[in-house]
Amino acid sequence: MKDIVDYLLIGNTRLHWAFRQNYSYKFSNTSINELLPNNINFKKLIWASVGKYSNDNLLKTNQVTLKDITMKNIPNFIGIDRALVCFAALRIIKNKLNKNLLIVDLGTTVSMTKIDNQGNILGGQLFPGFTTQLKSMEQNTKNLIFPNKLFIPNNKFEISTMNAMLRGVYNSIVGAINISFDSTKDILILCGGDANLIGNSLKKEIKDFIVEPNLVMYGMIFLNKK
Repeated sequence: MKDIVDYLLIGNTRLHWAFRQNYSYKFSNTSINELLPNNINFKKLIWASVGKYSNDNLLKTNQVTLKDITMKNIPNFIGIDRALVCFAALRIIKNKLNKNLLIVDLGTTVSMTKIDNQGNILGGQLFPGFTTQLKSMEQNTKNLIFPNKLFIPNNKFEISTMNAMLRGVYNSIVGAINISFDSTKDILILCGGDANLIGNSLKKEIKDFIVEPNLVMYGMIFLNKK
């Protein structure tokens, strides 16, 4: 698979792409309901999927599975996306103090996975992501509507309903991070689609952390090079 240079991760709601351009990669996302582009060379596409995805163009021989990832004590039921971000973090993050890595993947579902400096998976947490929480409120409450713009309001307590929803969801995610993160023992890494959205506001509350939205795609790239 050394000559294959394009990558696809099929997530819960989106398709995540990494296209080789000269000596770097261009990252993009499309809806999982969209058709795959016609100009893709499927013979040169490495892909992985967090669930079942049916498409006759995707070659089974190019699929990345847990069996391809050499990490210690990796459960055979962990999601391929979580395994890939752990694999990538071990190779990207400079960890001179041999701390644990707390990787927070901010997607449809927020997954927090902690690994030690040797790559042993210590455990994790799963809970609804930013937009998933907002959609849940709209679906299960009569008078709450999904916001037409996603941002993090400045005030901890907001007057408008929309801002209160946005701030409340943000606080729920950041609260979980704060409870789980110990700066003396851990390095905090944010990745996934909402990494920049959450990370820009989190700077006011946590001094040092790393934001790498495309960490899962780097996991696929590093795995192929390996």
